Amino acid sequence: MFSKSCEYGLRAVLFIAQQSDKDTKVSMSTISEEINSPQAFTAKILQKLTKTQIVHSLKGPYGGFSILPEKMDTKLSEIVTILDGDSIYKGCALGLKQCDANSPCPLHFKFVEIRDNLQEMLETTSIKSVVNDLSLESIILKR
Repeated sequence: MFSKSCEYGLRAVLFIAQQSDKDTKVSMSTISEEINSPQAFTAKILQKLTKTQIVHSLKGPYGGFSILPEKMDTKLSEIVTILDGDSIYKGCALGLKQCDANSPCPLHFKFVEIRDNLQEMLETTSIKSVVNDLSLESIILKR
């Protein structure tokens, strides 16, 4: 449902958030290794997330990536939109270009409900709530 970029981005953000919650900055190589993502790919994703100020980057020997406390309330929908745009909320289940209520694909009406539920979940779930509620090791790492 999400692009690989978005999957890795969500996993990276949640890993960084978990470490930031412990007042720890993490290096690119650590993030890449922990979320099992190619380092160059992870770098591109984190560049986008840093540019949009979801992730904070500090250079130097004591540097690394972190998420500032005020960004922990960021909703997952914002991350998805940064990395994948809004097509996940509008796209066809079968990937057809022409699919809507007037010209539906065979799955259109069932998929609309799934998309709406996904959008609601992403818009009501913050980074902080995921870090607080879940055991991230079993969810995002080493997949």
